Amino acid sequence: MIFGVPLIQMLILVYAATFDMQKIDMVVVDKDLSSTSRQLVAKFDAIPFYNVKNAVFDEKFAEEMLLKDEADIALIIPVNMERNLIRDNEAQLQLLVNAIDGNSAQLAFSYTANIIAGFNKNLIAEWKGTPEFAPPAKVNISESYWYNSELDYKWYMAPGILAILVTLVGMFLAGMNLVREKEIGTIEQLNVTPIKKYQFIIGKLVPFWLIGLFDLAFGLVIAKLFFNLPMVGSLFLLFGFASVYLIGVLGLGLFISTVSDTQQQVMFVSYFFLIIFILMGGIFTPVESMPNWAQEVNRINPIFYFMRIMRMVVLKGSDFFDLIKEFISLVVLGITFLSLAIWRYRKTA
Repeated sequence: MIFGVPLIQMLILVYAATFDMQKIDMVVVDKDLSSTSRQLVAKFDAIPFYNVKNAVFDEKFAEEMLLKDEADIALIIPVNMERNLIRDNEAQLQLLVNAIDGNSAQLAFSYTANIIAGFNKNLIAEWKGTPEFAPPAKVNISESYWYNSELDYKWYMAPGILAILVTLVGMFLAGMNLVREKEIGTIEQLNVTPIKKYQFIIGKLVPFWLIGLFDLAFGLVIAKLFFNLPMVGSLFLLFGFASVYLIGVLGLGLFISTVSDTQQQVMFVSYFFLIIFILMGGIFTPVESMPNWAQEVNRINPIFYFMRIMRMVVLKGSDFFDLIKEFISLVVLGITFLSLAIWRYRKTA
């Protein structure tokens, strides 16, 4: 778990967990068969991003391709499109979008609509002529993408996957270790020793705290070597936050183990919390777009705070005072979870 999980997660999940669209499969229903419609289809066909799979004459065939998930979008060009453009200065097109994946559907529609809009502007300039065509005053827009200038989705995902990685390894190892003592009976021998309960819990926590920090360092090395992830912020600050975060995560794992009797119970209960924490932590969906009640629930979600810290420190170079709220929240959660573990272990001693 210490070496294999970080390596596999970083090399597979960072590539697999992406919202980037690599290809849009398009089917075209061209009922006009004019030079204008052919130019429009050729415009899509010339873009490597689009894969124009079929040019058919029946809308039902295009709809069947969408239903079979063989196409992402269907472009319907009606009869007399070119004639309507010449006579009435307007014509209509229809786009059918496979919206099983809402995010991908929205991106596909946006890309396609922008291409059609650009084609429309070219037609206006070409048909009406440059002297007659008087566009509005030219506005030059200079774009600058901060913190991820290449718009590389792997840079966005790698810190989030690292946050999950540290959580998984820390929580499972700590929880499994303590309940293993119960299964083999050595916990009874420890209970009759003079050791204090908080000393016992801290003793169980420290080795896995170090392992968690090691896995974070190991994951950062993998991210740098394979994805060229920029390390804009302070690594010292990042590991400082991680140290506080791990206290809470390990405390939660130890608390779960104190209320469980077998390793199987620890796994089931841990997965219950982890799935909720991970999905609500902002790995895929921005927390700001969640309902208000979900944002309130995230106040007790340590992964939410640490994922935000990872991305802001690694990609933005944020300092301690930029993340003071997250730090305070992690301290409160860490003290709470660790106290619960100590309190519950005392109850069952």
